[in-house]
Amino acid sequence: MRRFVVEADGGSRGNPGPAGYGAVVLDPVTGETLAERAEFIGVATNNVAEYRGLIAGLKAARELDPDAEVRVRMDSKLVVEQMSGRWKIKHPGMRPLAAEAATILPRGQVTYEWIPRERNKHADRLANEAMDAGRTGTPWQPRSAPTPPAPPSGPPGDAAKGAAAARAALASGRLTGAAAPAPAGAGTVAGTAGDTTDVRAARSAGGAGRTPGAPAAGLRAARSAAAAPEAGPRAAAEPDGTPGAPAADLRAARSAATAPEAGTLFDEAEALAPGGSAPATAAGLLVPAGTRAAEAGAAAAPAVGGQAQEAPAGTGWGGPDMGAPATFVLLRHGETALTPQKRFSGSGGSDPELSPAGRRQALAVAEALAARGTVQAVVTSPLRRCRETAQAVADRLGLSVTVEEGLRETDFGAWEGLTFAEVRERFPDDLQAWLDSSKAAPTGGGESFAAVTRRVSATRDRLLTAYAGRTVLLVTHVTPVKTLVRLALGAPPESLFKMELSAASLSAVAYYADGNASLRLLNDTSHLR
Repeated sequence: MRRFVVEADGGSRGNPGPAGYGAVVLDPVTGETLAERAEFIGVATNNVAEYRGLIAGLKAARELDPDAEVRVRMDSKLVVEQMSGRWKIKHPGMRPLAAEAATILPRGQVTYEWIPRERNKHADRLANEAMDAGRTGTPWQPRSAPTPPAPPSGPPGDAAKGAAAARAALASGRLTGAAAPAPAGAGTVAGTAGDTTDVRAARSAGGAGRTPGAPAAGLRAARSAAAAPEAGPRAAAEPDGTPGAPAADLRAARSAATAPEAGTLFDEAEALAPGGSAPATAAGLLVPAGTRAAEAGAAAAPAVGGQAQEAPAGTGWGGPDMGAPATFVLLRHGETALTPQKRFSGSGGSDPELSPAGRRQALAVAEALAARGTVQAVVTSPLRRCRETAQAVADRLGLSVTVEEGLRETDFGAWEGLTFAEVRERFPDDLQAWLDSSKAAPTGGGESFAAVTRRVSATRDRLLTAYAGRTVLLVTHVTPVKTLVRLALGAPPESLFKMELSAASLSAVAYYADGNASLRLLNDTSHLR
């Protein structure tokens, strides 16, 4: 009986957003590629794309040999565990996909194995190629077979011919170990093979008309890192993800590239290129408003040998323009009577109204947002204190208010209305468990932070779809704001206890089309002073 290995992956640049899958059938002994499949599937979630990749891979294996034993390897823990029967399939949209995958080959012929992302690069590349092709409106095409290297022109060990060939390659720029001499003003990069390869890949990303699938290892790595989920490792709260592993260096570059200048906190991060209005990018990332294109290019160029390098004229250093991000301006509601007393006040309590101080805060933040002039929609938690704050802002901006149930505060159960000290005195064990684990719920059937994370994540994704490319004011509470910030940073759950968030404070997160997020503001109360 023949044996195949199927590796599959899928991704969504936005989750949901433009999505695609990739799958490859391999010979388990030789590693030979027997079949490749990839397709752009329109707007979908990561999980849908991953299941579609699995289905395509199994069908390709069946076409090769319907009686073969198949070992499926994927970096999606969700798909592997569900198809292995160890996890229940709770999402109604996943059930028909899992059912289809289960019927392609007899159950006894297929086994599943989870592998880390770095071992799923082939399928990941195919998925990204499919998404790239979809962006240009062209169908995915498999790569052509590589041209074999020319045989050596002399006998083995012919040092003279080898040295001559190396000199010729160096002069023509084909040698990757060091950069060839360049015309004056063109900008050169001298260094290791990795330095030169990455720079060429980035230049390819910036050039117009790049052929989909053109070999650029550095570009693929950057794309994979840019598509990594902002929530970090896949966990119960965030089961789906996109191809590619998080890259700390890329995150740092993104943070630097998107950090706003004073007075541009919620503006589109665009810079005018010389002679036009196209947004300038730095390593494929939008740069702060007011930054000149030349400065952005200089800032993005890598330092080699301790010196910043210029990009060649006419190529640009950026990747494709991803358009304006969706920006969530996060406003914590104004004070209630419980706020100064620091009492637990969630969605399971008395639903207090704004105090006189809270109403003044709402008016102050309304004036500040009107002065900025960038908010295009107002969405609020259903709780009274948020609706009153949102209405004050919306009236000032001339906008309507949309209520979103997912933005409500945590249900603190029996702790509602109590201070921290009172909870510690009455429920010491429950409080300690809550502090130790995000999965622990407050006494009396309250809501755990893990449950809040799932709710807020789903709400975030819905709002990103509804308000793509727009600036939206979300009027909500301490826990939802901190959760959105935590997920944007990829910070652990315990970081919720390490953020200060004042009443009527403003924070802001920008979400880009590649699935990444940038924290732009946290706990700004300047409008209250």
